Amino acid sequence: MIVSICVSSAYADDVKADYRVVPLPENIKILGNKPFILDASANIVYANGDSLLQRNATFLAEYVKKSVGLSLVVKSHSANSDRNIFLRIDRKIIGDEAYKIEINQHNIIVSGKTANGVFYGIQTLRKSLPIIQHAENVIMPAAVITDSPRFAYRGMMLDVARHFFPVDFVKEYIDLLALHNMNTFHWHLTDDQGWRIEIKKYPLLTKIGSIRKHTTLGRNSSLDDETPYGGFYTQQQAREIVEYAKERYITVIPEIDMPGHMLGALAAYPELGCTGGPYQVSGNWGVFDDILCAGNEKTYQFIQDVMDELMDIFPSKYIHLGGDEAPKTRWTTCEKCQGLIKSLGIKGDKECTAENRLQGYLVSRIEKYLNQKGRKIIGWDEILEGDVQKSATIMSWRGVEGGIKASRLGHDAIMTPVSYCYFDYYQTDKTWNEPLLIGGNLNIEKTYSYQPVPDSLTAAEKKHIIGVQGNLWTEYIVCPSLAEYQVLPRMAALSEVQWMQYDKKNYADFRKRLERLLQVYKLYGYKYFVEK
Repeated sequence: MIVSICVSSAYADDVKADYRVVPLPENIKILGNKPFILDASANIVYANGDSLLQRNATFLAEYVKKSVGLSLVVKSHSANSDRNIFLRIDRKIIGDEAYKIEINQHNIIVSGKTANGVFYGIQTLRKSLPIIQHAENVIMPAAVITDSPRFAYRGMMLDVARHFFPVDFVKEYIDLLALHNMNTFHWHLTDDQGWRIEIKKYPLLTKIGSIRKHTTLGRNSSLDDETPYGGFYTQQQAREIVEYAKERYITVIPEIDMPGHMLGALAAYPELGCTGGPYQVSGNWGVFDDILCAGNEKTYQFIQDVMDELMDIFPSKYIHLGGDEAPKTRWTTCEKCQGLIKSLGIKGDKECTAENRLQGYLVSRIEKYLNQKGRKIIGWDEILEGDVQKSATIMSWRGVEGGIKASRLGHDAIMTPVSYCYFDYYQTDKTWNEPLLIGGNLNIEKTYSYQPVPDSLTAAEKKHIIGVQGNLWTEYIVCPSLAEYQVLPRMAALSEVQWMQYDKKNYADFRKRLERLLQVYKLYGYKYFVEK
C-alpha cells in the first residue's frame, strides 16, 4: 500500500493513462484498485502460433514506443505471470469487432472475439497513453473496458483522380483510418481528370488516360497552369496497399466510376464513346456530357475486362461502380443507345426516363457479372433512378433521401450525405485565411451531430443502414498536408458517429476528449484544422 501511494504521488496526471478516448468506449468501469505500472520491464504476450495476434502485438509495441518512449518486448509466452500485456482471443465476446480490456496491478489483458477486436482494444490503449516520449513509467488505472461498434461499415473515401497521391500517403491515410477505428477504405481511382490504376489489357488507360495537359486555375477560370499532370498506381503498388490495409483490418474497396466521369478512359479508347471523339482528359472540374456508350457491346467487354483485373487485385466483397452524375445528353441522340433501348423494350415514364433505365441496365448487367464472380456492387444513389438489383448497396450522397429510398426498397445503404460527410468543404465560415477549396461550410460540430438512421424508417428498414462514410474529393486538395488538414479533426467526429450509439454521444464531452487526440496528431506530424 505504501509503495502504491508513493508511486501514485510521484507522477503527475500527465503520465497517467486516460481511457476516455475518441471514439469513447461503450463502458469504462474504473475499479479503484492498485494500478498497473507500465514501464520498460513489461512484455506484450500473444498466443504462440497466432500470426494475427503477433502482428497486433508488434503494432502495440510500436505505438507505445512512439507515445511514451518505452521499448516493450513482444513474446509468444512468458515465464512470469506478472508485468505483461496479454493479447487473447475470447470466443465468448459478442461481436466480431468487440473487445474487452482488463487492467489490474499485475497485468493488462486485451481480449476480442477475433483479432480485429483485439486490434481495436489496442487502439484504445494507444490513445489512452500520455504523449511523453521519454517516460520512465505510466500509471494505468485499474479498470474494465468493454466496447463494440454501432455500424459494421465505417469508412473514408479518398479521390486520387483529381489529384494524385503517392503510395506513402495512401498508407498514411490508412493509418489514420486505423487510429479512428474505421474498417473500410473507399479508393476513388478513375474520373474525367485521370485514370489512376494500371490495367494490363488496356495500357493506354495509364499511358494516355492518366495525364491531363493542364489544370485549371481557381474555380474553372479561363486560365490554367499549362503544365501536364499525371500519375497512376501499378498493380503491384495497389496490391501492396491492399496488404498494408489488411494488416490493419481495413478493407480496400476500389471504385471505377461509370458510365459517367469517364473522360480518362475515353481519351485512351475513343471508340467507347457515343461520338467516337476525339476526347481528352479534362483539365477542368465538373460534369461532362461525354460518357461511355451504353449501346456499344465493346463497352461491356471493356468493363468486364477491367473488372477481371480489378478483382484479381482487390479481394473485397464490394466493387464500387459509381453511377453518379452521368448526363444522358449523348445517349438521347446516339443510334446505338437508342437501338438498344428499342431492342430491350425499355420505356420511359414520368418517374424515370428510358435513358435512366438504360443506365440501370448497364449497372445491372455488370452487377450480374460481378455476382457470378462472388462480388457485390456499391453505387452512388443515382443508380436508383434506373432498375437495379436488390443486391446493390446504395451510397447516399445527395442527402439522406437516397438512403431512405434504398432502405424502403430493400437495398443496404451507406450514408455519406454532403451536408455532414464531405470533407472537401471548408470547416469554418471564416475562410479568408483558408486555402482555396470547393466551398461550403461543414464544421466539426455538424459532422458530430449526424444521426445516420432516420426516424422515418421502420425497424426492418433501419437494419438496411449498414454504415457511414466520410469523403475527401480532391479537386482543390493539391497535396498530402492539405488532405490531412481537411480530414482532421472531422474524422474524429465521424468516428464517434460510426462507432457510438447515437444517444451516448455528447459534443461538449467529445471536445474535451479531442484535446488528447490532437496531441496524437501532433506526435505524428499530421496537419489539422484548429478553430480560430
